[in-house]
Amino acid sequence: MDYRIGVIPGDGIGPEIVREARKTLDAVCAKYGHHFTYTELLLGGASIDVHGVPLTEGTIETAKGCDAVLMGSIGGDAKTSPWYQLPPDKRPEAGLLGIRKALNLFANLRPAYLYDELRAACPLRDDISAAGFDMLIMRELTGGLYFGARRTEEVDGVRVATDTLSYSETEICRIAKRAFDIAMKRRKKVCSVDKANVLDSSRLWRQVVEEVAKEYPEVALSHMYVDNCAMQLVMNPAQFDVILTENMFGDILSDEASMVTGSIGMLSSASLNETKFGLYEPSHGSAPDIAGQDKANPIATILSAAMLLRYSLDLDEEADAVEAAVRQGLKEGYRTGDIMSEGCTQVGTCEMGDLIAARV
Repeated sequence: MDYRIGVIPGDGIGPEIVREARKTLDAVCAKYGHHFTYTELLLGGASIDVHGVPLTEGTIETAKGCDAVLMGSIGGDAKTSPWYQLPPDKRPEAGLLGIRKALNLFANLRPAYLYDELRAACPLRDDISAAGFDMLIMRELTGGLYFGARRTEEVDGVRVATDTLSYSETEICRIAKRAFDIAMKRRKKVCSVDKANVLDSSRLWRQVVEEVAKEYPEVALSHMYVDNCAMQLVMNPAQFDVILTENMFGDILSDEASMVTGSIGMLSSASLNETKFGLYEPSHGSAPDIAGQDKANPIATILSAAMLLRYSLDLDEEADAVEAAVRQGLKEGYRTGDIMSEGCTQVGTCEMGDLIAARV
């Protein structure tokens, strides 16, 4: 099969980790007889350097013509980079928000999986980590507080800031359907997280999720307040399968879930629209302090490429092969510096990519 893959190398370590993910995708092509045509796109700081803005209409239109987009990390050192002397809407991260909105990428998927080989790095108590966990956080990505109307004004001599949290039933319904669809491919459990005891938006969220649940009788639905969910993620993460939540709660909870795995360098993510199209990127940042030093862990980006195969191209067997290759490399004791432990073999970015591609 022929597929068109947009590639956004990004900033910092982005070009290095994307290079290793492409090695893995090329290994998939060689094994399974596919052909990927890659088109490189600029976003973030790299786009600012060339075009003066973090996102161009050309990048958006080219991305729309692809089957999926694989992306590295965006941004730089906020203290030293000239990008952060620009107005907020011209900085690298504005490009990421812009492309999500332009491509209608409303569903963010963040898996959090504890590998047996990395259990020692888990910050939780041994009796908790021994149970393991395998969860996926489904975060609504284009609505809510982050995209609502906002203003700062002076009222009677006092500065007042206002941010608007708004959700329509249409926005809630479409993200809920995505969560239930994915739960059907997993352990068939959805935990919807809200703050329905306080917020009107959460009360509507809960009502609409319950309506959608009726279409999925095989999936068990539960509800949890966000503050309780934050506690449960460190007390008993094994209870969760798919966590469904709104934008701001999902932002916070997915970062918490990432840290209980032991290393954010292992965590992939996907942002999907209403079609099969998605943008796939690692959950970590651009780490400019180690850029170009062959130190970055490429596994999160490689696992993001596996999600690309699974969710945008419907190549489940190929995605399984990539994930198995990552596990095999870890079982054989290969580690980048961020996940290094006694008795293992430390390798650099490039060698780790070679090892995983060879095991596909």
